[in-house]
Amino acid sequence: MIDTHVHLQLPQYNDDLVAVLDRAAAAGVHTAIVPGTKLRDSVAAAGLAATYRDAVCSLYATVGIHPTSAHTLTDDVLETLAGLAAEQRVVAIGEIGLDYYWPKRKNRGWTCAPPEVQRDALRRQLELASELDVPVVIHDRDAHEDTLEILGAWRTDNPRARELARGVLHSYAGGPELLQDVLALGFYIGMDGPVTFRKAKDLHEVVRIVPLDRLILETDGPYLTPEPHRGRRNEPAYIPLIAKRIAELKGLAVEKIVEATTANAEVLFGLPRR
Repeated sequence: MIDTHVHLQLPQYNDDLVAVLDRAAAAGVHTAIVPGTKLRDSVAAAGLAATYRDAVCSLYATVGIHPTSAHTLTDDVLETLAGLAAEQRVVAIGEIGLDYYWPKRKNRGWTCAPPEVQRDALRRQLELASELDVPVVIHDRDAHEDTLEILGAWRTDNPRARELARGVLHSYAGGPELLQDVLALGFYIGMDGPVTFRKAKDLHEVVRIVPLDRLILETDGPYLTPEPHRGRRNEPAYIPLIAKRIAELKGLAVEKIVEATTANAEVLFGLPRR
């Protein structure tokens, strides 16, 4: 199994990262991808991937500027991201995208890029992905229409993106209503812990109807912890819980889910088969 999105460079894992990787391997998770969200943690993600390339749960990385930090995307930062993306263990540009939830929160206590700055940063990083011929990891929170519009324009303007599935909508939240539009763009659907929540009816419906060859698994650790561990720190060892719930919703054997989602992640991110 592959955890395609887990923020192992965050402080929540500082004290026991090796144990986290050991538990992942014991649970059958042999690979995890660490996404960048700022320049500093993109550098950290790439460093972890290099350091733990031969770990029992082998690490890869993505690099990018999260939409809430889009105001930090200068020309120099973009150039640095391009350099990081050339490293052997870096497999995509991300986590990039749009987030219209946080700009509306007046008492958040930290600087958040406004939507117009987010849109510009997304377009610039998509262009970087095109130049480097790598896939993208997309964050979309309360910005479905603009996200799909920008991705659609990028796909139209980029022949390589038209030919292949070139990205994933991480922690998919567009519901069944937008699913066909996303699939038409050639994107994968990233499924996380909330699919195990009893009241997540829209996600359950998405899982029932999404083609198996478009699903990948992710924890988004330390966030979005699945049941029965909800409320605690998330980690890659919980990927089997997500796979199990997807199998139940689709009426398939869990082994089928594991086989398909692993192969999908290998194709999307260009990972070696294990």
